[in-house]
Amino acid sequence: MAHIIVVGNEKGGSGKSTVSMHLAVGLARAGLRVGAMDLDLRQLTLGRYIENRGNWTARIGVDLPSPVFMPLPEPGRFDLPEGPALHDARMSAALEALEPTSDIILIDCPGAHTRLGQFAHSVADTLVTPINDSFIDFDLLARTDPDTGAVLSPSIYSEMVWKARQARAESGLSPLDWVVLRNRLGTTAMHNKRKVGEALQTLSKRIGFRVAPGFSERVIFRELFPKGLTVLDLSDTGTESLTLSHIAARQELRDLLQALRLPALNQTA
Repeated sequence: MAHIIVVGNEKGGSGKSTVSMHLAVGLARAGLRVGAMDLDLRQLTLGRYIENRGNWTARIGVDLPSPVFMPLPEPGRFDLPEGPALHDARMSAALEALEPTSDIILIDCPGAHTRLGQFAHSVADTLVTPINDSFIDFDLLARTDPDTGAVLSPSIYSEMVWKARQARAESGLSPLDWVVLRNRLGTTAMHNKRKVGEALQTLSKRIGFRVAPGFSERVIFRELFPKGLTVLDLSDTGTESLTLSHIAARQELRDLLQALRLPALNQTA
């Protein structure tokens, strides 16, 4: 069966779609068949990213490894009223369509609580949660004492992940691997950055996730979107010389792919 990676949290602006596209292309470049879904039906940032990639490569005449995008089926295909059952049916149909031809299915979730996102979390084998490197995003995971920094309780989002884990265990499925990604890291070492890192390591032991470094804040990630490209594509698309920032960004992605410990990726190594 395809391994399902869900990139999700319930907060916007954390770089989920950028992470999703780079993971999808990185896995495709490793020789894996990657299917992709975008559950933010209003913005469809990942969907537009993949569309941009197809348009640009066709116009330039280059062939780059790419994920296969699967839109959700139209609601009219199902004899169901608007509600949770209809959302679940659309998700199930899309996954069933992708599964036979995919080694990996990557799902990009919206930055809000939705039934589609909840469904995705319930079927995830690997959950990647990008957060900006600040205590504002830390609040997504847990409530803390403002004076001591002590963890008071898991957040609503962490409780949802816990319920997804329980459901998997009851169904006899393998445990969910939850990876929290410190994304948009500053390039300089700061006191707050160190405190966030220490707090995440402490919290990881309490609510059960692994911490992985994400991408530093780089202009290159925003510049690549209109062409649908990633940092791994630069050498194949006419970039004559890579800057130190390009090289560092490419290594960050490779490090992230290794940190996910995906069985399918290990088999291709």
